Amino acid sequence: MRESAAERHDRLLGLVRERGSARVSELAGRLGVSAVTVRRDVEELAGRGLLDRVHGSVSWPREKGGPAPAGAGAGLVLGMLAPSATYYFAEVIRGAHEAAARAGARLILRICDYRPEEDQARTEGLLAAGAEGLLVAPGWRRPGDPAAYGDWITSLPVPTVLLERQPVPGSPLDGLDRVCSDHRHGVLLAVRHLMELGHGAPLLMARDDSPTALAVRSGYAEALGALRVRAPREVIDSVPAEVRPDRFEAAVQALRAAVASGTATAALIHNDVDAIQVVQRLAELGVRVPRDLALIAYDDEVAALADTPLTAVAPPKHEVGRHATGLLVERLGQQRGADGQEPRRHLTLLPQLRVRASCGA
Repeated sequence: MRESAAERHDRLLGLVRERGSARVSELAGRLGVSAVTVRRDVEELAGRGLLDRVHGSVSWPREKGGPAPAGAGAGLVLGMLAPSATYYFAEVIRGAHEAAARAGARLILRICDYRPEEDQARTEGLLAAGAEGLLVAPGWRRPGDPAAYGDWITSLPVPTVLLERQPVPGSPLDGLDRVCSDHRHGVLLAVRHLMELGHGAPLLMARDDSPTALAVRSGYAEALGALRVRAPREVIDSVPAEVRPDRFEAAVQALRAAVASGTATAALIHNDVDAIQVVQRLAELGVRVPRDLALIAYDDEVAALADTPLTAVAPPKHEVGRHATGLLVERLGQQRGADGQEPRRHLTLLPQLRVRASCGA
């Protein structure tokens, strides 16, 4: 199998870290690639602050001159594994990066692109790059992924904080520090708001291809139970329109039929992108939001940009990254000091409901 650029970068970083410095020609020979490829890799890694370049050689980064940062994490290198650097996780990463900078630490990043089978290799790359502590958001997609692709996390040799992931209760992963959004609470906010506007229980249209989507689905059932109402119909399974246009159209048609029959006058849709496309397609079918259907989206990444700005549940993504980084820096400080570590923590942050035009409020 052909080696990916990320895997080559990890090997390059490992060689430089082991030697302290190396010439480009030497690295090309050891990696089995051309000097042009190594120069391109070095330029990218140096731009990210992972290497220093000096006259045809590269070296492991050293502390620059000037006063040291005053933060508790001064000089620390933190590693972060994320399933994506766009959409939802872009803001999580931004929060972690800002918190690391305030603490005087350096954050390095690996992306697994929602391929949980690659999580361990990407994390080992972070360790090879010098990470002394880890923020880990595995690329899980399905309910069985934590059991199939999670055991290795508990044996990592450095302090680790899970991000936006809920392991199976009682499992070894459940004993790790973690910081998560409470998606069940977010769904409850949406369902209750729509019912307070005079609607019956809203129906749910949702994906099932991410931990957030699965939490929204389970949170929907819990919210209906807490409010003592029944779902107007079974959950409508959604898929990205660009991936399966036929299935997306079937989901929209199911929603249109529920509106036409009076089965539902309100809906919660995960996620924003799907919600915007659903609203556009419903309009073509003669169903108007919010005149015919009150609608709330889940995620609040682009909901405000719709033709009719969408009311949305906004998980505290930036704060998840910030709090997780602060907890990791604290753990590393305890490791450096003589005091024993405090008990592990599960920090759950509450989403907010941002009311706009689509719910008819």
